[in-house]
Amino acid sequence: MDRNPNPTPLKRSISGGGSGSIIHEKYQLGQILGRGSFAKVYRAKSLINNSDVAIKVIEKPVASDPTAESLLVREVSAMKRLNDHPNILNIHEVLATRSKIYLVMELAEGGEMFSQITKRGKMGESLGRKYFQELILALRFCHSNGVTHRDLKPQNLLLDKSGRLKVSDFGLSALPEQVRDGLLYTACGTPSYTAPEVVRRSGYDGAKADMFSCGVILFVFLSGVLPYNDANLGELYKRVYRRDFVFPEWVSKGARNVIFKLLDPNPNTRMTMEGLIGTSWFKKGLKVESEVDKLGVLLGKEDCKGDVSVNAFDIISMSSGLDLSGLFEAELGRKERRFTSRASMKDVEERVEKVSGELGYKVEKGKGREMGLVKGKMVLLVRILELVAKMGLLMVEMKVVSGGDELDKGDGDQLEALKLGLGDIAVSWHTNDVAINA
Repeated sequence: MDRNPNPTPLKRSISGGGSGSIIHEKYQLGQILGRGSFAKVYRAKSLINNSDVAIKVIEKPVASDPTAESLLVREVSAMKRLNDHPNILNIHEVLATRSKIYLVMELAEGGEMFSQITKRGKMGESLGRKYFQELILALRFCHSNGVTHRDLKPQNLLLDKSGRLKVSDFGLSALPEQVRDGLLYTACGTPSYTAPEVVRRSGYDGAKADMFSCGVILFVFLSGVLPYNDANLGELYKRVYRRDFVFPEWVSKGARNVIFKLLDPNPNTRMTMEGLIGTSWFKKGLKVESEVDKLGVLLGKEDCKGDVSVNAFDIISMSSGLDLSGLFEAELGRKERRFTSRASMKDVEERVEKVSGELGYKVEKGKGREMGLVKGKMVLLVRILELVAKMGLLMVEMKVVSGGDELDKGDGDQLEALKLGLGDIAVSWHTNDVAINA
């Protein structure tokens, strides 16, 4: 990995959480951008390539709270599925010390959409439609990957430095494994933006609930105010069920039609994603050869990742103090080694085969990018996995899968021999706590 030729001088790696702190000798925290119930978000500078990022800093004692832990696991698990879309805030990596967790994310220079609306009021219809199109195409990508957001509102829509909308804050999102009988049952979200069926607690379709929230957001974009706003939640939802709102006179007939159908209190007759995308109002000004179309989002194509693909967060092992089972892998034992590589898939395969042969292993190809290395009773499994698609970063796992207790003494030596033989093809080797640069 190429390093910054003029990096900020480092005296030591500081694990503190405040401005100026240096995290794992990779990032330096700058000004604080925001505070939440469980975390602080800082602007930060990469000491590797001098790029700007945002880092969410979470105290592990706080994150050990069941509520905070659930939000964290859900946020990272959802975002790791969605890292390839231009209108979804990317998460780059997860770092950890014994006392803190750091989520390193894309920096949205333009800030919250909510702040823009508060300062400027309503948008013109062309601009409002542009942002709405970006929101819908991002949401289409979420739904196609089994993720429903469940807390869509202008506060969770960010803008990058070029003015592109970015959907963020997936702490209340729902993943496929949370669905029972095709429905969700957790009541969550922000009342003025939440679909009425969500608060009934009788089960709801997360995708249909997201569409209701989009209707509220479009109303806010074009009018500068909420369609429903009442401190008394009972009165609020009475108005929601009656569709008791008034369009400002400047909202066009096409936009009114879309909003009215999205704010249908009955989820079974509410406008669907496909119905919305098919309207002439939505399609106006949408580039057919846009970036999202090339990703296959608008046309409903399959996700464009390879056959064997995992996200970078699958390789992070957390130190004790926070149970993230199912999201992060278990600690590495003596019988496992993992490394990341910038080399091509072919080069990694050839190097593994060459080194294995020199060490006396017979190489047997398995499914996908798996190889079995056999020497006597010793069997090693080598898996080559693509991390986030298109990043040009691979992860290689080497694990002793057979050999018997009598081979335990030599397991570590065999893996270390492979590690030495692979040499500079590895960018970093991963231990239980952090990635160690090779």
